[in-house]
Amino acid sequence: MSLKNSGRMEVVFAVAFVFCFATKAGVWGDNLTVLQTPEFVSFQKGEWPISGEKIPDLVALTMGFSIQEDLSWPGLQAGPLFQRPRANVLVVVRGVDSLALPQSVASYPMENPVPFTLDSVAETVHTLFAEDTPVVLQLAPSDERLYMLGKANAVFEDLPVTLQQIRARLSQDGSVLTSLPLNSLSRNVEADLLFLSEVQVLHDITALLQRHRHLAKDHSPDLYSLELSGMEELRLHYGADSPQYSDAASILASILQKFGEDMYSLYGNSSVVEVVTVKSFESPLTRKSRSILESKQISNPDSPYNLAYKYNFHYSVIFNIVLWLMIALALAVIAIAYNLWNMDPGYDSIIYRMTNQKIRMD
Repeated sequence: MSLKNSGRMEVVFAVAFVFCFATKAGVWGDNLTVLQTPEFVSFQKGEWPISGEKIPDLVALTMGFSIQEDLSWPGLQAGPLFQRPRANVLVVVRGVDSLALPQSVASYPMENPVPFTLDSVAETVHTLFAEDTPVVLQLAPSDERLYMLGKANAVFEDLPVTLQQIRARLSQDGSVLTSLPLNSLSRNVEADLLFLSEVQVLHDITALLQRHRHLAKDHSPDLYSLELSGMEELRLHYGADSPQYSDAASILASILQKFGEDMYSLYGNSSVVEVVTVKSFESPLTRKSRSILESKQISNPDSPYNLAYKYNFHYSVIFNIVLWLMIALALAVIAIAYNLWNMDPGYDSIIYRMTNQKIRMD
């Protein structure tokens, strides 16, 4: 082999090594980035991949809730039993595999980016804190661009969620158009307007919480699940190498950093803020517009054999409580019956004892 061919082979092996290392480290893939977290929620830095379907379990564990299956992932360590964050904020950005966020606690590559929702976590919040007023705010793209689920407080009813409402909101005072460096973005293009509307929604959420700080000071934990598709629309409309896409990514990175800091401060440094960046989901995400408090169906139409659902993971706890309570009551009844059966009326009963004394005196 000649020296020239040997040099080419070394270059090829070096490029392949760098590519494999970058792929393993998650540089080219989707990411889960933890922006803010309290001291008692410990995320370890490392290149541990996490599956997209495990994100709801991760959010539940950070909020101190139990899950059906153990999460064998070393990135999150167990924290104090009696301390839980007051809020969890998860932002999903579609159309981009990574963002140049200025500061973060930890970042992990995400594998198997399947669509996921936090409906199970929201139902747990409403079940455990039914007497309180927890804030459960979910925003997701749909045919009407944006809609909101689980409005737990009337404060967020005025939040613009459709494209028409946000277009009107962008023309009002205090909109983000007056402070953002638009550069190559335009106010007249629908794809640009969708991206700017999502930035406006992030700004309005923090503005509403600043005016109603009592929502962040109650005892019930709050949940925010925000899915943004503006970057995906810009990539489809302009392309990933366009200046509009690059400017939007830079704007979104700075906005998300500020949004995370504001949410962390509003909840008294006791909130977890995560950002999931995914270029594209492996299957289309379809969601139904329903209430979080909607009751579940009793039947199981998905089972061809008309089988019942598997028991809830609270079943063992309820079963033990009922079982040992019944055993204790049965033992108490047996003990009382035994003592009554062997009781001597002349010595154990005050009524008969006084009667006997009266007869003796006579």
